[in-house]
Amino acid sequence: VAEEVSLSGGQAVQRVRLLEELENPGYNSGILDNDLIEYYQLLAEKGDVQAQVGLGQLHYQGGRGVQQDHQRALHYFLQAADAGNPIAMAFLGKIYLEGSDIVKQDNDTAYKYFKKAADLGNPVGQSGLGLMYLYGKGVEKDYGKAHKYFSQAADQGWVDGQLQLGNMYFSGLGVRRDYKLANKYFSLASQSGHILAFYNLAQMHATGTGMMRSCPTAVELFKNVAERGKWGEKMMEAHIHYREGRLDEAFVTYTLLAELGYEVAQSNAAFLLDKGDVSLFLEQDVFVRALMYWRRAAAQGFSAAQVKLGDYHYYGLGTPVDYEMAATHYRLASEQQHNAQAMFNLGYMHEQGLGMQQDMHLAKRCYDLAAETSTDAKVPVALALMKLSLLFSMKYLQEVSAVNSAF
Repeated sequence: VAEEVSLSGGQAVQRVRLLEELENPGYNSGILDNDLIEYYQLLAEKGDVQAQVGLGQLHYQGGRGVQQDHQRALHYFLQAADAGNPIAMAFLGKIYLEGSDIVKQDNDTAYKYFKKAADLGNPVGQSGLGLMYLYGKGVEKDYGKAHKYFSQAADQGWVDGQLQLGNMYFSGLGVRRDYKLANKYFSLASQSGHILAFYNLAQMHATGTGMMRSCPTAVELFKNVAERGKWGEKMMEAHIHYREGRLDEAFVTYTLLAELGYEVAQSNAAFLLDKGDVSLFLEQDVFVRALMYWRRAAAQGFSAAQVKLGDYHYYGLGTPVDYEMAATHYRLASEQQHNAQAMFNLGYMHEQGLGMQQDMHLAKRCYDLAAETSTDAKVPVALALMKLSLLFSMKYLQEVSAVNSAF
């Protein structure tokens, strides 16, 4: 995967969680509606520079429901660059530096566009010039100039500048080798999701280069790289099937990716089974399979899946009713991932004495934590606390009555 990464970083892959898409109306899946794309196209054709740049980037990178198309990207970037937009100039530099079936590789043209963008303070253009000087593409190799341009880009938070500075410090190219600085810049680049930053950090953790060796951390980082392979595009394919109502096809694609280890695919496969949207299995097998996928997603740190495991054990879905096991899953989601729903559920179980000793004080504490963690929990928590207050009062009256009857 890492070897095939170009300057563009490859096609973008959206990981849409069906559970969050359903439960949170404001959830941004990143997928653009056709009507919105057509609106942007109309604006672009009327000369709106921001629309031209936005569409150019969408078609250059792909993703968000838009196919990668360098011909259309070139069309929009040329229009915006002619209007003096530095972002468009910089991306034209990238297109000509890389070359493709659509555009012949041309260092001179790439340098021209990068220089124009860099002179206007654009970090993408600065980083592009840095690359040309680093590798001697159309210019004489000059590590000093490369470092200068990468530093300018990194100072503006541009991911490619951060990555390349990391490479220079890691390999000692024109600078003194410094693994701590390499780690710093790779970590910054990884926060923006750059595959090569994940890969380089993974290598450093796996070999203990400039840091304490940590194989578990290396595995997590390598997994991030592997999940960005071409097969990751199947994730979008499955979501398209889901949106078009072809639920069995969506489920089959998600299960294929689930077996490859994609946590989002595991939780989405479980979600489809949980909602009864899959017609491929006998009724008694549906929740058993859903439980399996929720368990796999929870093992990879998805807190909502951990809550679902608690729900399945609480209600006896795909497994016998087990309040203690339900409480264990809620507690894990609450303590490790600060999940408000899990905190609320724990509060109710403490209140009712389900799977644990009844404890009104702990119930109130869990409810309060849920309200502090999520604003969405405040209304149900307020109702739960009113009920709890009523129970406290009834218990107090019962105790007073018991004392009076004793006398």
